[in-house]
Amino acid sequence: MRFIIVDDSAVDRHFLTSLLEEMGHQAEAYENTVGILEKLKTGEYTSVFLDIVMPDKDGYKFLRELRLNQHTVNQHVILYSSKKTPIEVSYGIRRAGANDYLTKPITREHLEKTLQSL
Repeated sequence: MRFIIVDDSAVDRHFLTSLLEEMGHQAEAYENTVGILEKLKTGEYTSVFLDIVMPDKDGYKFLRELRLNQHTVNQHVILYSSKKTPIEVSYGIRRAGANDYLTKPITREHLEKTLQSL
């Protein structure tokens, strides 16, 4: 599978990229959403791991852009955040439109379980 990771934290980007690559997947990591919409329009990605709290554009705003674009409306998105209360997780999936939600710090087991549903 092929993934895009968008997270302003270099540590979190590197950790998730390493886990995915160890599992045999391809991962491209970016520190912000600049140019990501265009990549998604032209590339075939299994899913996008999207952080919520980022300085330039938060994950919720970017997710709204994805869902409003006819080329990316159906792109699978996993919110990947340190926001972990039930209300925040529910908002991310039900209101913001993510397909799944993983909380940081992630474990390999939790990541594997999430990827099984793809």
